[in-house]
Amino acid sequence: MAVAPRLFGGLCFRFRDQNPEVAVEGRLPISHSCVGCRRERTAMATVAANPAAAAAAVAAAAAVAEDREPQHEELPGLDSQWRQIENGESGRERPLRAGESWFLVEKHWYKQWEAYVQGGDQDSSTFPGCINNATLFQDEINWRLKEGLVEGEDYVLLPAAAWHYLVSWYGLEHGQPPIERKCGPVIWRLIEDTGIGQACEVCRDESGMPRWIDHFGSHKDLECTPSPRTGLVLRTARERFLVEPQEDTRLWAKNSEGSLDRLYDTHITVLDAALETGQLIIMETRKKDGTWPSAQLHVMNNNMSEEDEDFKGQPGICGLTNLGNTCFMNSALQCLSNVPQLTEYFLNNCYLEELNFRNPLGMKGEIAEAYADLVKQAWSGHHRSIVPHVFKNKVGHFASQFLGYQQHDSQELLSFLLDGLHEDLNRVKKKEYVELCDAAGRPDQEVAQEAWQNHKRRNDSVIVDTFHGLFKSTLVCPDCGNVSVTFDPFCYLSVPLPISHKRVLEVFFIPMDPRRKPEQHRLVVPKKGKISDLCVALSKHTGISPERMMVADVFSHRFYKLYQLEEPLSSILDRDDIFVYEVSGRIEAIEGSREDIVVPVYLRERTPARDYNNSYYGLMLFGHPLLVSVPRDRFTWEGLYNVLMYRLSRYVTKPNSDDEDDGDEKEDDEEDKDDVPGPSTGGSLRDPEPEQAGPSSGVTNRCPFLLDNCLGTSQWPPRRRRKQLFTLQTVNSNGTSDRTTSPEEVHAQPYIAIDWEPEMKKRYYDEVEAEGYVKHDCVGYVMKKAPVRLQECIELFTTVETLEKENPWYCPSCKQHQLATKKLDLWMLPEILIIHLKRFSYTKFSREKLDTLVEFPIRDLDFSEFVIQPQNESNPELYKYDLIAVSNHYGGMRDGHYTTFACNKDSGQWHYFDDNSVSPVNENQIESKAAYVLFYQRQDVARRLLSPAGSSGAPASPACSSPPSSEFMDVN
Repeated sequence: MAVAPRLFGGLCFRFRDQNPEVAVEGRLPISHSCVGCRRERTAMATVAANPAAAAAAVAAAAAVAEDREPQHEELPGLDSQWRQIENGESGRERPLRAGESWFLVEKHWYKQWEAYVQGGDQDSSTFPGCINNATLFQDEINWRLKEGLVEGEDYVLLPAAAWHYLVSWYGLEHGQPPIERKCGPVIWRLIEDTGIGQACEVCRDESGMPRWIDHFGSHKDLECTPSPRTGLVLRTARERFLVEPQEDTRLWAKNSEGSLDRLYDTHITVLDAALETGQLIIMETRKKDGTWPSAQLHVMNNNMSEEDEDFKGQPGICGLTNLGNTCFMNSALQCLSNVPQLTEYFLNNCYLEELNFRNPLGMKGEIAEAYADLVKQAWSGHHRSIVPHVFKNKVGHFASQFLGYQQHDSQELLSFLLDGLHEDLNRVKKKEYVELCDAAGRPDQEVAQEAWQNHKRRNDSVIVDTFHGLFKSTLVCPDCGNVSVTFDPFCYLSVPLPISHKRVLEVFFIPMDPRRKPEQHRLVVPKKGKISDLCVALSKHTGISPERMMVADVFSHRFYKLYQLEEPLSSILDRDDIFVYEVSGRIEAIEGSREDIVVPVYLRERTPARDYNNSYYGLMLFGHPLLVSVPRDRFTWEGLYNVLMYRLSRYVTKPNSDDEDDGDEKEDDEEDKDDVPGPSTGGSLRDPEPEQAGPSSGVTNRCPFLLDNCLGTSQWPPRRRRKQLFTLQTVNSNGTSDRTTSPEEVHAQPYIAIDWEPEMKKRYYDEVEAEGYVKHDCVGYVMKKAPVRLQECIELFTTVETLEKENPWYCPSCKQHQLATKKLDLWMLPEILIIHLKRFSYTKFSREKLDTLVEFPIRDLDFSEFVIQPQNESNPELYKYDLIAVSNHYGGMRDGHYTTFACNKDSGQWHYFDDNSVSPVNENQIESKAAYVLFYQRQDVARRLLSPAGSSGAPASPACSSPPSSEFMDVN
């Protein structure tokens, strides 16, 4: 049979099992999820087509059956029957061997036999009787088997010895022939060269000897077992088709639906891989640029030009395309790709022998293989940039938090990736249970060695060898003084930054004097302070007593919140617009008190709605709201109007005499009754009598809003008719809807809206002046953040701290949870030390990014003062590190961008990776406020990699010279 696989280049195989007596073909549908897993074997057996031979076989079988019927052996005990058929050397659980015979038994009869022997009663009614395979035959003349019979569903297979036992004990149904099958060796036959790849099939020749038969007809003997491992298939195919040792290959299986499934695990047998007879197997060879031919079917086109296809550059100097907010992933990958020993591990294919496909905590080797593909492409030297689409999909498949294209943290992805690579490459195939033991007074050296050995018993991979260290954890109970000492492994250090206890807030101060413009102030206040601390700080700038200040958060022309003095400053975010008003009273009205009442006031403008007749008017807020102090002894609507006119006098023009003279005597007579503005259910603020305020629906002639003592009506004597510039209306706290004018409701929530007609606002309201403000001298003040040394962060990491209430420690002595003190110390350091600077701070009320400059050395970072394990003074390189990569984050909490500085392991030059852009940089550009994750390499490891025995590539030290300064790019 010839098959021409034209999906992509590779080597194709086909399985066939031939038997000179009975042809056996199989069909197993294989899905993507089942490749590499053991499946039930399926077979369809047919008797030879020669009728004479079939009749002779039937007659012979009948004669044998007749001879055996009267010679039934005495039935042994039921337990003995079970052992001989199921578990003995001749039982059905034994493996298949080439050349031996196996027999088919109808499953229903076999299950009844099982129930009989397991029941323990030889006189039971479940006695199965003679073996009856009638349901397996299509007819009882030629005894042709039915098509599509499935092992485990229709029949079971028994070795010859077990079959003869059952026949001797129970007999075979009269006239039925035994259904015998022989096992044979497997070989591979090359049947076609397609020009893209070679198609092969598995078969057996007439002699039963396994042979290679190429397309020219020559024969070559091949040693092969009846069920070889897929790794042997791959190795044999590589030999036969002269694949170079340095070339990477992998196997695919074409399933019944026509799609291709990877054969990941090369340590399982062909049978366990669930490969069916006649199935197409394809060997794929990696291209020189590190990509697979099959990748063209699954990933987006790189859109490489002809120049790119012939591109040859420095290995490792390769960008990664941003797929949409994936700069965090690109940054983490570039850092990890420039870890010399890990990259060499993948480039030299060491990972292939350590892939762990059966680790329940792993990703079935898929993350490791996806990362290996990425490394091989980046270090092939044939790409300026690559598209990490396959890797992104793999990460999203196994970690749903990274699905989609939202922004994420590069350190979080790095943590997931290191853990995933470790589990996929874990050399421990079956993890044993290890009980964690406390020190219990034993020496630290003994406890640490025990903890590390226990860790290695369950975790042994290249990630552990490269990135894992050990620190000592000491917990002390505050009540009983019990001390608990444990040693725990770590993969990276998350070190805190020294945090300033001060913060800077920008506020606007609104004085009561209307002639003064609002003032912008920049205040330095304690982070854990209260609103009263803000008022005290502002008082030093303005000379106004803190008791005469009220703090408000203004948002969208309304009061979002009015703060109390005892509220924490942490409730104010940096992005909030904070206004501080000078007042002479308080909002809450206290009965019997003579204090002024502070009234919140909004500004609104009437706008005609899009109505057919323009009869409906909407109201829109504008400007900044006010907090107006009103005394208790004057509280008419006219008085409030006068107070507001005074407070707005800086940017509201008073009407002149011509404007005040209406010229209509009749209208004057009518307005004599309603010259005082006030609330009205109909929208007009007119009272039935001059002294009354409010509508004529029974509202008292006095409103609950009071006038300032110094602002009587004498300042604006009503000697003649005045033109009202605006109307007043009680509203809710949002200022968006009118309230009822019942005294109780108004008194409970005294918000007033100043409603302007568009023409009046345009004529008398100066918007430019209203928005004007002045900057206080303190606005130019910038709180200098002194840079901190990396060593200070590490010292802070090893400082004693008290556990939080959300994370108490259970004291085994007190038998209860305690807020114990905890101290971490470094005991053993890894080859590659990852230091995560905790720049992102989260509290209940705020989230901020610390942009403190951390000064970190590029060479000779000395950890000898932090490691408490007895040190080897003869080898100081065990405690000194050189920088090899930095993950940077630019921006704030809600948005930002990740980039990478990395030192090439071959050239020793530093480069700046910004997604698909790569540029050389100078060492003095590496240190910046954006540094987020630091990668350090231990110096003794760098020396080892430099030696000829350490690496064929002879990577250079990060301390090597940098490129010419003329090529540097300014990344700061």
